[in-house]
Amino acid sequence: MLKLNLSGDLAPEIGQLPNLTILNFMGNNITGSVPKEIGNIKSLKFLLLSGNQLSGSLADELGYLPKLVVFQVDLNQISGSLPKSFANLAKCKHFHMNNNSISGQIPPELFTMPQLEHFLLDNNNLSGYLPPEFSQMPNLKILQLDNNNFGGTEIPASYGNMPNLLKLSLRNCSLHGAIPDFSSITTFRYLDLSHNQLTGGIPMNKLSDNITTIDLSYNLLNGSIPSNFSGLPHLQRLSLENNSLSGDVPFTIWRNVNFTAKARLIILTTSSMVDESLDLPGPLCTCFTCRDFRSNSLSNFSGRIDPPSNVTIRLQGNPVCTLANQLNIAQFCRITLGNDDFVSGNGSSSNYNDSCLPQSCPLGDNYDYVPESPDPCFCAAPLGVTLRLKSPTISDFRPYIYSYKMFITSNLSLDLYQLFVESFIWQTGPRLLLYLKFFPQYQYSNKTHKFNDTEVQQIEDMIATLSIPPDDIFGSYELLSFTLGLYSNVYPQSSKSGISKGAIIGIILGVMSLVGVISSTVTVLFYIWSTKSGHDISKKESSKSTFAKIPIGTDSVKDFSFGELEAATTGFNDTTQVGQGGYGKVYRGILANGTVVAIKRGQQGSLQGQIEFITEIELLSRVHHRNLVSLVGYCIEQGEQMLVYEFMPNGSLHDLLSDGCRHTLSFPMRLHIALGSAKGILYLHTEADPPIIHRDIKANNILLDFKFTPKVSDFGISRLAPVPDTEGAAAHVSTVVKGTPGYLDPEYFLTHTLTEKSDVYSLGIVFLELLTGMPPISHGRNIVREVYGACQSGLMFSIIDRSMGSYSSEIIKKFMALALKCCQDDPKERPTMLEVVRELENLCSLLPESDMIPTESDASISEVSGVGSSHLYFGKNSHPQMTTEIIGSELVSGVIPTIKPR
Repeated sequence: MLKLNLSGDLAPEIGQLPNLTILNFMGNNITGSVPKEIGNIKSLKFLLLSGNQLSGSLADELGYLPKLVVFQVDLNQISGSLPKSFANLAKCKHFHMNNNSISGQIPPELFTMPQLEHFLLDNNNLSGYLPPEFSQMPNLKILQLDNNNFGGTEIPASYGNMPNLLKLSLRNCSLHGAIPDFSSITTFRYLDLSHNQLTGGIPMNKLSDNITTIDLSYNLLNGSIPSNFSGLPHLQRLSLENNSLSGDVPFTIWRNVNFTAKARLIILTTSSMVDESLDLPGPLCTCFTCRDFRSNSLSNFSGRIDPPSNVTIRLQGNPVCTLANQLNIAQFCRITLGNDDFVSGNGSSSNYNDSCLPQSCPLGDNYDYVPESPDPCFCAAPLGVTLRLKSPTISDFRPYIYSYKMFITSNLSLDLYQLFVESFIWQTGPRLLLYLKFFPQYQYSNKTHKFNDTEVQQIEDMIATLSIPPDDIFGSYELLSFTLGLYSNVYPQSSKSGISKGAIIGIILGVMSLVGVISSTVTVLFYIWSTKSGHDISKKESSKSTFAKIPIGTDSVKDFSFGELEAATTGFNDTTQVGQGGYGKVYRGILANGTVVAIKRGQQGSLQGQIEFITEIELLSRVHHRNLVSLVGYCIEQGEQMLVYEFMPNGSLHDLLSDGCRHTLSFPMRLHIALGSAKGILYLHTEADPPIIHRDIKANNILLDFKFTPKVSDFGISRLAPVPDTEGAAAHVSTVVKGTPGYLDPEYFLTHTLTEKSDVYSLGIVFLELLTGMPPISHGRNIVREVYGACQSGLMFSIIDRSMGSYSSEIIKKFMALALKCCQDDPKERPTMLEVVRELENLCSLLPESDMIPTESDASISEVSGVGSSHLYFGKNSHPQMTTEIIGSELVSGVIPTIKPR
């Protein structure tokens, strides 16, 4: 029941279908939790619930499905920990729970799952240690845990002993230590350990000849570049940028390589990949390969510097570039701009020609020429399918299009020409989006042809349940959409059919009395029954019913009634008001379960349209990061528009830096706040879907929880980032200027052109506030000009905020340099947010860990009294006194600034 726009909760009665083998509700708007009653369906083999709005935790009962092969609940908002009972899923091969909010440690009991092949839990909130027991899973082929927080642990050395491993992806997992030796894994194809804190050298032993991708970028690796990267016949992408590698660049990196894959050359630049075709002589063919050594400490070349004329090497940020003219390598050291992504493109080529066009074929959405048919003028009605490869072990799809078509068509018993790969797009992850067209079989006697209804249903069923071969390079996948075109009659929209409740009950009872296999259609009837019942009740309520028909994404995001929020605030009493902004008043509320929340109540003149408000809720419910304020719920009853957020008891950064604040922040805490804020904004820029440009970053929008963890607030749909254009220019939004004076990017103010670098500028202003305690604008004075003037005059320490105690002068200088770099007038001169995070991480690493994160006893929860604040989600009255001393090469006490602080 893919993409039927079904909404509401799954009914518990679904557990009364004992013979059901496939439960497929992918790509709908189903809410609530996964019913524990599904655990009663002992014949279930495929549980496919990805791409919905499911929330809550997973019940233990789901671990008692003896025949389950695929457990697929990714792209939801499921929270809580993994049940230990999942260890009982003895036949489960594919465990896909990526892109949820699952937390806690991976239970050691799971490592007894004997058949498990794909373990995808990337983009969750997992913590604890990285379990070495993964190496005990004999059939594990893909281990993908990107974007979790494993607490600075090391990669277990035992991971180098997984005999069938195809892909290991641990990007951005807070990992430390050395890279294990993976040379004994002969099946290895894909290794991504980027964006961690790995140290030491790159192992010298040669990896598997099957390897296609090696990404070790953005770590702290040192030593030289091993020569063993040459001679890897299938290597498509090698990324070593932003490390501390030194020594010579081995010329064998681009020479003496037996390229056999037929593809194109991709070169990573500072922010992009440049696509160039190669015409290599001799045994070398046109190849896809990537050699990226930016931002290391490479000092020279070994051997002859004579890569093929069309090959471009990227060496920006290395000492060797100071010898560019002498070594004739200037072309390798130029900075280039563009789109930093894998190459997307068109798939198969079409073989029909203009001579076909005069013939009768109603071109458009419903009919098309079959591009690769025996008759180039064969006209037929295609069936559109969109798939996403969730864990491919390749970096370029083009050499493998033919293999992929062979795999799909052989499983569906189709001829090769019946599948046309229309296009493919690499997405964040990386994941690969495929747009496919299936055509009916060519018949000479029938030049305009269609699938019959049975064929359409068979194609969808088979694609949804394809068996992935053990050594498959394409990895797991998900079916995103089925474009029916002329075949829309095959799947009538049951939820809109107008079937009465009595008729549905009768159908259910009749089918339940049958002996034999009960189809998944019955499940839909149960589902419609429960959903329709809920709608009948909702019609008796107030104006909420008009909104209830529209599905809203939730991630532990509750649809509050007006009465619940009224009770939580004692009738929105003035004594519970903690702030007021352009949108309306903000109240501190206590829910019935005792949870303290912040309630943002829209006022007349600021209310959005119904669709816009719901869209914003859906967007906010998908954004999850420890440095972003979380949405708890919403209310859209009685003409109200209210958003309910987690409560930030320690107020805003603006309050902590204000004159009236009784307590101050030490320098380590300020650095901690800067890093956390930058990480939250980096998530908005790179991991949110779609990406978000904040455009109103300021001290008032950086809030602090009871542990003083910084959380960025106030982002929404008006700030969606654009998709970069195909010509490599920086993406931007042209819009009416919005923001706060003093924080506005000058370029944005003048041109109305909004980019991610606009957020970098605003965050740079916040950094200057942290360093000086001064507001952005005061009595006609601008903080950037004043700080820059003081630094130019050698008086930087005269404007440092004396209230933050002692600090290391070297760290202060580096932090100040970063802040001023962010505040450059020219956006091209500013660092990226990723570069900001990396530099702050380096600065924080120079501080004792105990000085960075306050303990729970240090951070007391504030109580709110009165209105006296100008911002949301916070209390104001008690902040801890942070007095930790910094041990450094030079300690400097702050002196009185020449400009009056807040």
